[in-house]
Amino acid sequence: MRHMQKGFTMVELIVVIIILGILAAVALPRFTGLQRDARVAKLNAARGAVASAAAQVRGAAAARQGQIQPTCPAGGGVPNVAANGNGTLCTESGVIPITLTYPQATLNGIVAAAGLVQGVGNPTLVALRAEGYDVTGGGNGAGATLNFRVNGGVNPATCSFTYTAPTALGVTAVVGTINALGC
Repeated sequence: MRHMQKGFTMVELIVVIIILGILAAVALPRFTGLQRDARVAKLNAARGAVASAAAQVRGAAAARQGQIQPTCPAGGGVPNVAANGNGTLCTESGVIPITLTYPQATLNGIVAAAGLVQGVGNPTLVALRAEGYDVTGGGNGAGATLNFRVNGGVNPATCSFTYTAPTALGVTAVVGTINALGC
C-alpha cells in the first residue's frame, strides 16, 4: 500500500517564502514609482487646465472689454470688464475676477476658472486640498504669483508650478514650467 503525502514539506514552504520575498522586493519599488508618476500626471493635468482657463478667460475678456454685459446666470451678479482690463467675467464656473484681461491669481480667479475643485461657485482652500492640491501666494494685483502644488509627494513644495498674472495690459499671463523633483 502506498502512503500519500499530506501538506507541504519544509523545503517547499521555504522556497515559496523566498519567491514571495523576491517578488515583493521587485514590485514595491515599481509601485512607489507609479505613485510618483500619478502625482506628476496630476500636476501636468492641473497645469494644462490652468493654461487653458487663462487663455479662454483672456479671449472672452478681450471681446467684452468695455462692453455692457447681462447678468451672469452661473453665479449671479453683473460682470463688467472695464476698458483697463480689470473687473469680472461670466463663465460656466461663475463670475471670475480678472486683472488685465486674465483671471486673478486667486482661488476665485484662476482656480475657479480652471475647475480644479468639483462644483460651481467659489472654491475654498479646504475643498482644493480635498482634491489633492494646495496653493500659496497669489493676489488680485498685476504680477501676483500663485504657486500650485500636488500633495502626497516627498516634498510637495517641489511638486509644483506657478501662475503669474500679467504685469500690464497686453502682457501675457505666465503659467510656469513644472517642478517635479518632490513628487
